[in-house]
Amino acid sequence: MNVVDFFKQKRDDLSRQQFELKDFLSPSLRDYWLELMKKANNTQIGAFIHSHNLASNDDAVEQTAPLMKSEPALKVAAEPAPQPAAIVMKPEAEALFHELNATLGEVIHVGQWLMVDQARINSFADVTEDHQWIHTDPERAAAESPFKTTIAHGFLTLSLLSVLTDSVDPENQKFPTAKMTVNVGFNKIRFPYPVKSGNRVRASTRIQSVTPIKRGLEIVQELTVEIEGVRRPGCVAESVIHLHF
Repeated sequence: MNVVDFFKQKRDDLSRQQFELKDFLSPSLRDYWLELMKKANNTQIGAFIHSHNLASNDDAVEQTAPLMKSEPALKVAAEPAPQPAAIVMKPEAEALFHELNATLGEVIHVGQWLMVDQARINSFADVTEDHQWIHTDPERAAAESPFKTTIAHGFLTLSLLSVLTDSVDPENQKFPTAKMTVNVGFNKIRFPYPVKSGNRVRASTRIQSVTPIKRGLEIVQELTVEIEGVRRPGCVAESVIHLHF
């Protein structure tokens, strides 16, 4: 039985039930349904179906879509983004800010030479409980290590940055106008070459960026640990510190 015959057979039932059925339809489909019933009552259902190409439910949906009324879009007022509070620098901080910005990428500090002997290495091993033979056994290191001697822990070299950059000497501070220096952390740390027992090391400082913060400045600096008589550095670290004034 095709669609046209079905509607003809059920025409009377549809006519009686149309007012009950239309109550369950959306307004746009209800208009479409009433038009369909009107066509059916006029015995023009075949021509109507043919003219509207009701070959599938998808076609019906596509034809009824233009009749559907879209709901008006709700307009929500966008709240303005909060503006960051302006940072007011103290005169000492502002002076250092301009001074350091004028030296970006240049070496601004070179520390004194410091001896890294076996006693210092052993003391660090006791504190950290890292007693690997490459650090603490000179005889075995001479026989088996490719470096033919003991070497300092990488973290020992890193921990010496404070003294190598004069950050802990109150008589020779790198930033004397700051009241306090706080170590925030490191972005990068590398140990290109090991520091051997008996080597002397020193550190140089390059400023990479200076940013005003609340109560002071944030400084990103590159610290390079030089090994006396060695081309490659013992450590290269990108350090972040906060200066408070």
